[in-house]
Amino acid sequence: MALSVIELENMEFRACHGCYPLEQVVGNRFRVNVTIAADLSQAAASDQVSDTINYLHVFEIVRAQMEIPSHILEHVCARIIDAIYAAFPQCQHVKVKVAKLAPPLGGKIEQVSVTSER
Repeated sequence: MALSVIELENMEFRACHGCYPLEQVVGNRFRVNVTIAADLSQAAASDQVSDTINYLHVFEIVRAQMEIPSHILEHVCARIIDAIYAAFPQCQHVKVKVAKLAPPLGGKIEQVSVTSER
């Protein structure tokens, strides 16, 4: 079995994640990275999208999960990972990083992020 890695990098979304009431109304910009490891040898041999992890579908999963407001980024990461495993049971490892860009912390900061993997 040979593992392949699919990465979707620097996807940007506007979402209403945060523990402050204003964040839940106004929202903020977020950047998401997803790394998926799976045995995709069948797809490599067949050259068929149906045999692989379709990264358009992964993007749509991430977008749908980002539209659901959460108080903390850990929860967002867990939902994305759960949804990817549900859609693609051939996944052997999923890593998700969600970064909140320019968080309202009272000072200049580029981003805060949470990375989860399973």
